[in-house]
Amino acid sequence: MNKNEVLLVDGMALLFRGFFATAFRGNFMKTSKGIPTNGIYQFMRYFLDAVDRFKPTHVVCCWDMGSKTFRTELYDGYKANRGAPPEELVPQFDLIKEVVESFNMPNVGLENYEADDCIGTLAKVYGVENNVTILTGDQDILQLVDEQVRVAIMRKGQGNYEVFDHVNFYDKKGIQPRQVIDLKGLMGDSSDNYPGVKGIGEKTALKLIQEYGSIDELLENLEQLPKGIQTKIKTDMDMLHLSRNLAEIKCDVPISCHLDTALWAYEKEKIISKFDELEFKNMAKLL
Repeated sequence: MNKNEVLLVDGMALLFRGFFATAFRGNFMKTSKGIPTNGIYQFMRYFLDAVDRFKPTHVVCCWDMGSKTFRTELYDGYKANRGAPPEELVPQFDLIKEVVESFNMPNVGLENYEADDCIGTLAKVYGVENNVTILTGDQDILQLVDEQVRVAIMRKGQGNYEVFDHVNFYDKKGIQPRQVIDLKGLMGDSSDNYPGVKGIGEKTALKLIQEYGSIDELLENLEQLPKGIQTKIKTDMDMLHLSRNLAEIKCDVPISCHLDTALWAYEKEKIISKFDELEFKNMAKLL
C-alpha cells in the first residue's frame, strides 16, 4: 500500500521569511484599500514551490498563537530579544490564515504552545503510518527527524531546500536528532534568547555530546571533565536544565487534526476569488 505524503508547514516561519524577503526594499505591496500583502504573496510563492517539489497528498499548516507560551512562563527571557512585529506585518497574520483556508487546508495552533509543538505532535501521530515532511526555516525542528519524518529547511532564495532525514542526519550534524535538545541545553540558543551554560559554545557542546551522548551521562561523569568545564557546568546547573527544557519540542500537545480533513485537493475558483480580493494578479497561474 502506498503511504500518504504529509506536508506540515511552519506557517510563521514562511510568513516572516516572506515578509522580510520582500520588505527590505520598502515594498509592502498594498491592496487598493491600503492593506499590506507582501508577506502573504511571498508565503504563497514559497508554499506552492514546496508543494510542487515534495508532492504531498495531505497538507496542514501550523501557527503560533501569540507570544506567551509555557516557555515564557518557565523563563522570562525566552524570545525576549525579539521586538514587536513590524506594523505592516500585523494585518497579514489573520489574512494568511484565510488564504490557507481557501485551499481547504487546516490551520492548527494552540494557545500557550508554539507552532513547533503542534508540528511535533502531529508529526509523531502521522509518522506512524505515513511519510511526513516538515517545511520550515527553523533549525530547532531538526530534533523531530525520524524514520518517517524528514525536515526541509528553506535556504536562501526560492526553491532551495536542505533536506534532513534519518539516513543523512548523522553525516550532516555529527549527532542524532534527539541529541539536538541536549546540544542546545549546553550551548543555549541566541535566537530564542536562552543562554545554556555560560562559556560553552557550539564546538565544545558538540564535542561533549558526541563523547557522552547526553546531558544526563555528562553529569554522571562530571568529575572526568576538564576542571574549567566542570566549573562552568556546576555554576550554571539550573540554567543547563532549564535550557534543555526550553529546547525540547513537546510532542504530546492536546491537539488533533484528522488526516482526512487535510487532503490536498483544492477548488480553484475558491482560491482565485481570494487572490482577486487580495489583488494578486499573477498568482493564479502558479496553481
